[in-house]
Amino acid sequence: MENTEVEVLLVEDNPSDAELTMRALKKNNMANKIYHVKDGAEALDFLFAQGNYSSRKIENAPKVILLDLKMPKINGIEVLRVLKADVRTKKIPVVVLTSSKEDPDIKECYSLGVNSYVVKPVNFDDFLKAVSDLGLYWLLINQAPK
Repeated sequence: MENTEVEVLLVEDNPSDAELTMRALKKNNMANKIYHVKDGAEALDFLFAQGNYSSRKIENAPKVILLDLKMPKINGIEVLRVLKADVRTKKIPVVVLTSSKEDPDIKECYSLGVNSYVVKPVNFDDFLKAVSDLGLYWLLINQAPK
């Protein structure tokens, strides 16, 4: 992968949810630089420029990570734990975008330093609006550290 800027790293194993999320962001011209990975292991490789992503520059961090929790290989909570424990990645905003309404998941994510926890709406139009609003806030309104 070349060293182009990535605005949104989407970490999502469900192809339908990934497609809907990317469509919602692109529809509002908010993220022409979305990169999608399919599990937690691939997300960590991407973020730390290792494995298949060793040609990437770790300094080219995304503006925001949209992170699913229930994934194969390494789940979202473990990804969050690693990201927030590393000085190179701890300031990257992470939004958990998941179907889990489980209180222990919510508490664990916030204790690890998640920036936002959003439960995926079941309704198609509500899902598109929620993702669109997330993109608007994190890509255009939020002021991230340099």
